[in-house]
Amino acid sequence: MNTSAPTSRSLRPGLVLSAMLLAVTLPACGSGPGDSEDGSAAQSSGDSVDDTTDEGEDATDEGEGATDEGEDGDAADGSSESGAEGDGSADGGDSADAEASEEPEAEPAELPGGGDTLFPDRRFLAAYGAPGIPALGVLGEGEPQDAADRVKFYAEQYQEHSEEPVQPAFEIITSIAISEPGIDGNYTNALDPEVIEPWVDLAAEEDIYVVLDLQPGHASFLEQAQLYEDFLSQPHVGLALDPEWRLSEGQRHMEQIGSVSAAEINEVSDWLAGLTREHELPQKLLVLHQFQLAMISDREDIDTSHEELAILLHADGHGTPGMKTETYETLQQDLSEDIWLGWKNFYDEDSPTFTSEQTFDVDPKPWFVSYQ
Repeated sequence: MNTSAPTSRSLRPGLVLSAMLLAVTLPACGSGPGDSEDGSAAQSSGDSVDDTTDEGEDATDEGEGATDEGEDGDAADGSSESGAEGDGSADGGDSADAEASEEPEAEPAELPGGGDTLFPDRRFLAAYGAPGIPALGVLGEGEPQDAADRVKFYAEQYQEHSEEPVQPAFEIITSIAISEPGIDGNYTNALDPEVIEPWVDLAAEEDIYVVLDLQPGHASFLEQAQLYEDFLSQPHVGLALDPEWRLSEGQRHMEQIGSVSAAEINEVSDWLAGLTREHELPQKLLVLHQFQLAMISDREDIDTSHEELAILLHADGHGTPGMKTETYETLQQDLSEDIWLGWKNFYDEDSPTFTSEQTFDVDPKPWFVSYQ
């Protein structure tokens, strides 16, 4: 079987290498003021994110919800309606107070747009990239609100060609492949959660789904995913694994295309499904990026049995329309029927970039479309 397609990406040393060099300056997990400034993933103090919060902003005004004692006990004869003496409490008042103090039962968490199952109830339209690095995708070209406005506009264009609701989304490169060993020697910069938090918070406010994309280098996908457990414990946040940037021992970025085993993917899906159950979350999206069959070994062994997850194969090929379509068809060979399909459009590397109508004319129509 041919393991590559005409759109299988050649290594792109120019634009990508420049972006990888820029990525080492972003704040990384575990970095601090004492970290080195030798071109690794260490940050300068000028690049740090302002992590101060307005204390008290979330604090409640004590007593705001308190009742005015005695307000119900001002009957004309000075006694309570129940005839109780002394403090005006009624018979059975203790139980009434207990009921009043009970917190209302929390509503089940839902996905943006409602419901607890991802497909086939909606399709997704996402902006892809890393905060502050325009070369890695459109999501890095502005602030979170700019990206929110952009994906909502995209979704409106695609809605004209879809019977299902089109859900806006961010796909954020959360750990970025870098050209230097970095803090941990793994050739990846796992961004400090404080860099990602404004995007995740705004997405929750704007009813936007978020996918955290991992480019782990020599690290494992699972250990990097666990760095962002707090985000993944939220109902509107899913996960993406990018095997192109998963290196084996002795490999370096830009020298070859990476790969991942089905066993490693299953480790991540087991953990993610367990996290979803633990927090009683709606179904969570797990995206697998691919543009060559060799990027995922033993793909038939991927575990698709977790009801807590919807697994989606995202076709990342770029080039001419014919090349992209052939890659899309190649990736469907022997693919489990339990895995959904996604598609990526490139502004700079497609010739030309597909329109919304052309994208949704692809057969089968993709469930998740992103723009880089």
